[in-house]
Amino acid sequence: MAVVIRLGRPSKATKKRYFFRIKVMDSTKSRDSSFIEEVGYYDPARKPKVVSLKKERIDYWISKGARMSATVKSLYKKYK
Repeated sequence: MAVVIRLGRPSKATKKRYFFRIKVMDSTKSRDSSFIEEVGYYDPARKPKVVSLKKERIDYWISKGARMSATVKSLYKKYK
């Protein structure tokens, strides 16, 4: 099982009001399906943008072989 850390939208997200959760999940699953663990969230609609990351858990999953998506990788570098 290949594990990735990527963005997912909550199931009750409204239109044009974007809010993302940063999730650890199996790479074969779709964006909004079940996940292994939630490791943060990203709210681009607020000014300034709000990012919350559980750095210890992200580092743990990376050490276990998880890959980050390009967007999560840029958020991680920027808000580390």
